[in-house]
Amino acid sequence: MSKLILTVDDSASMRMLLKVSLTAQGYAIEGAEDGCKGLERMKELDPDLLITDINMPHMDGFELIEAVRALPEFRGTPILVLSTEFSDEKKSRARNAGATGWITKPFDAEKLGAAIRRVCS
Repeated sequence: MSKLILTVDDSASMRMLLKVSLTAQGYAIEGAEDGCKGLERMKELDPDLLITDINMPHMDGFELIEAVRALPEFRGTPILVLSTEFSDEKKSRARNAGATGWITKPFDAEKLGAAIRRVCS
């Protein structure tokens, strides 16, 4: 059975790019356009992995990570941040919120796949 991944990004083109790239690697992909919708979808889908952007309207990635980690059923769910941001301060803030890893956009499909396999094993 393939792993279910929820991607949360306010860019429809980025969500589509992730869907195409990760579906080709055998993953089932669902998407949400911001942190609020992402949190709703987490509860509906119970995915194997969450991939989230940081800069989004309504609820940013940091807030989403904190909200997901506050729910007992998702304390062990891997969370990867996929963002154009790359400062050590932002990475540290994401780790402190509960992120499992960080990947910088634009992403390399093979490296993203390798990171997913690493955190979902």
